[in-house]
Amino acid sequence: MRKWYIAGLCLVLFTLMVGCGSGGNENNGVNASASNSTNTSVQPEKETTLAKAQREGYVKVGFANENPYAYATADGKLTGEAVEVARKVLANMGIPEMDGVLTEFGSLIPGLKANRFDIITAGMFINPDRAKEVDFANPEYSIGEAIAVKKGNPLDLHSYKDIADNGKAKIAVMTGAVELDYLKGSGVGDDQIVQVPDQPSAIAALQAGRADAITMTGPSLQAVLESAADDGIERVMEFEQPVIDGVSVRGYGAAAFRQEDDDFREAFNAELQKLKDSGELLEILKPFGFTEQELPGDMTADQLSQ
Repeated sequence: MRKWYIAGLCLVLFTLMVGCGSGGNENNGVNASASNSTNTSVQPEKETTLAKAQREGYVKVGFANENPYAYATADGKLTGEAVEVARKVLANMGIPEMDGVLTEFGSLIPGLKANRFDIITAGMFINPDRAKEVDFANPEYSIGEAIAVKKGNPLDLHSYKDIADNGKAKIAVMTGAVELDYLKGSGVGDDQIVQVPDQPSAIAALQAGRADAITMTGPSLQAVLESAADDGIERVMEFEQPVIDGVSVRGYGAAAFRQEDDDFREAFNAELQKLKDSGELLEILKPFGFTEQELPGDMTADQLSQ
């Protein structure tokens, strides 16, 4: 009887051991399955910069502190050509609030790449070197040289070459300005160049007849002429941009984005193009000294990045 009792007890113990082992395997199987499920499941797609900006209703933009592109007024308001263009484009994209930050020009690209800004703009020309670091939107303005003359343009001057070809024509330019190199590179003689210390002195030289023309960049010249308010002088609107060593001196400015933010840049381009097509872009630019001559035309970022 004792033998049967012992045998029965062993059978019960064996059954319990097998049962526990089976239960453990089942639990391990469930855990393994759950672990595999966790490892192989598709993670939620990362929210893009554009999607986040549209969801939150604001975006951070870095601006170079440079008038007329971006600057703070006496009462602390942020404005300027690039500021107002960005503000309008972003609003049309469904991003009503723009957190604009004024910074040094050299901090723009590093700040964008470090995610301190989501867009950068203001006075930044598109060129191949910068295009290796960031992706540019299409240009919103172009900057070139300009000249002003006596009303009616009596010497028929429409380029630096015209001045060079007319040995008697004189042009006033600020000492140290890049226009000095452009004039000389276009063949204008030293005896034709009247150097002046500042913009008001250039206007005075033209008004007094000491110069037949004055030159500076387009927006600067426009601002000077509006300040002078002299009906006896005018800007030459059909001015031909100088080409130095085979390269046009005209530059094209645009907003820039991180290279992974293609959807953001493309959406920005689409709204910017609407402003160009409607003529609203020029109306935004005008208060900052820009005219039809500063419009970018059909130039694209791809063309300028080559």
